[in-house]
Amino acid sequence: MNDPALTLALAMASGMIAQVIARHIRIPGIVLLLVTGIVLGPDCMNIVQPASIGGAMQIIVGFAVAVILFEGGMNLRINRIRREARVIRKLITVGALVTALGGTLTAKIFLGWDWRIAILFGILVIVTGPTVITPLMRRLKLQRSVATVLEAEGILLDAIGAVIAVVALEVSLSLSGVVFAKGLLTIVVRLLTGSLLGVTGGFILAALLRSRNLVPEGLENVLTLTLVFVLYQGSNALSPESGIVAVTVAGLVIGNIKTVVQRELMEFKEQMTVMLIGMLFVLLAADVRIAEVYALGWGGIFTVLVLVLVVRPLNVFIGTAGSDLNLRQKALLSWIAPRGIVAAAVASLFALQLDQNGFNGSQLRAMVFSLIAGTVLLSGLTGGAVAGMLGLRRPRNFGWIILSANDVCRALAKTLIREGEEVICIDENPKACRQAEEDGIRVIYGNGLDDRILQRAEIDTRMGAIGLSRNEEVNLLFGEKVKKIGKLRQILVGLKSGNEGVTTEMVTEMGATIPFGQPRDIEQWVGWFRRGLVTLERYAFTGSDDPGLTDPESKGLFLPLVYHRNGSAMPLDNTVKINVDDEVTMAINSHREKEAQNWLANHGWVPAREKR
Repeated sequence: MNDPALTLALAMASGMIAQVIARHIRIPGIVLLLVTGIVLGPDCMNIVQPASIGGAMQIIVGFAVAVILFEGGMNLRINRIRREARVIRKLITVGALVTALGGTLTAKIFLGWDWRIAILFGILVIVTGPTVITPLMRRLKLQRSVATVLEAEGILLDAIGAVIAVVALEVSLSLSGVVFAKGLLTIVVRLLTGSLLGVTGGFILAALLRSRNLVPEGLENVLTLTLVFVLYQGSNALSPESGIVAVTVAGLVIGNIKTVVQRELMEFKEQMTVMLIGMLFVLLAADVRIAEVYALGWGGIFTVLVLVLVVRPLNVFIGTAGSDLNLRQKALLSWIAPRGIVAAAVASLFALQLDQNGFNGSQLRAMVFSLIAGTVLLSGLTGGAVAGMLGLRRPRNFGWIILSANDVCRALAKTLIREGEEVICIDENPKACRQAEEDGIRVIYGNGLDDRILQRAEIDTRMGAIGLSRNEEVNLLFGEKVKKIGKLRQILVGLKSGNEGVTTEMVTEMGATIPFGQPRDIEQWVGWFRRGLVTLERYAFTGSDDPGLTDPESKGLFLPLVYHRNGSAMPLDNTVKINVDDEVTMAINSHREKEAQNWLANHGWVPAREKR
């Protein structure tokens, strides 16, 4: 088994299998990855042997971390960071300082370490792992503000903390006062170098990907991957350990610039990240000896407890003082702070260099892995329950997503919003998005078929989705997409009159329904709305026969938007059975208003204001 190639292959395969099992049994994947690494490692089955990789281990870890942090940067939305900028800035500065001091003192008091090793440990544990937090946020479905703070803190602190920790190691291993005096300047230089190269690299890569004609189709993902590797190692060559900052910043840049292959790039990077996280955690966990963890004794246990129960809350409450966060949000931020792959990777690097310089580096690595295991178990297994008790999880089956922000969509959205429903419109037309915002509708600019856009719209917590673009084929694709990834209870697919392309049967087969009771000429109604030829009025049904909403002869007279029953409001579709006293908000064609009123009256409808 002492074969480096076999060790890598087994680490990749076992890492993926562990994550597949974790998905099925609904526990954090990193928990099983740590267990898998220990079980397959030298202390148990002796199948995965990281020592066989030798000096190449550092290169493998470096490349893998580069891809992981690049993907993490791509997931950060600048507009969301800007809204929580003050909190994030204080957490990665003041809060990080509190953690560094707390970690140093805790290691010195409970473990009796040399001050230099204690300081290194304190700096190393300021990072919180995006490799753990990002999937955890998707599973826990926390409120946007809290999730944004946790994700941004993890990604940004990983880059900053790793640079500070490496410089601190260089300083601690040197007896020169000159080196110590230059330590702070070195940190600033490396952060600036990495940031500058990251911004430059991100814009160059975005420019390459903005046009289909420049990079041949099918080569975009591989080109991006190779350029990330070059950026990482090139930055390290110019300024040691600045590459981790460069790839994070580059990911942030390209993730916030629209490119023609953005969706494909995100999918590719997410898949690569899942594989690399699995491989790294198995390898790094296998490299830690159980005897080293056991040797920490009660001091190790107390160190983990103090860092989790005392230092992290101090970090949050001091770092967020004066912010808009309430007590419940601060409590949840205090509870969720798992460490991840960067802390593990840097700890392994430290252990090697400390051992070479006469220090017990294996103890530092064992302590970091104990903290990773403790914080991951705590956050992963109890985070959902704590968030639920604090009322900070997003409500399920609440609100609607509408594909398009045209005039018909905005009328439907405003009607639902007035009834207390939450509505998000998705559109690639900037003018329509701006008009929706002016109407007080939350809107997301982007492609409604993009998984990332749908995740931003919190598709997995919504009651339903409505495809109302002017293209019925796109509406059908949208319905299929949200059904696949969101598992929504209600999906409505807008069709044109005459079943020109998509038929009613096709919509029914996929388990969806048709809005407005029957296929409608949405483009025609959009034109009437724009010319001010439509009025909205609420009607009550008082008849006993067919309400007439699905009669083809009524198509040009009115558009039934929303039905109201027992204090609730829902978009009207072709399966709704109207009962006596139900009310429906109608869009009436002003050109044929008298005709529409007569039609409705003949079918048992009266204006709701008259009935009351």
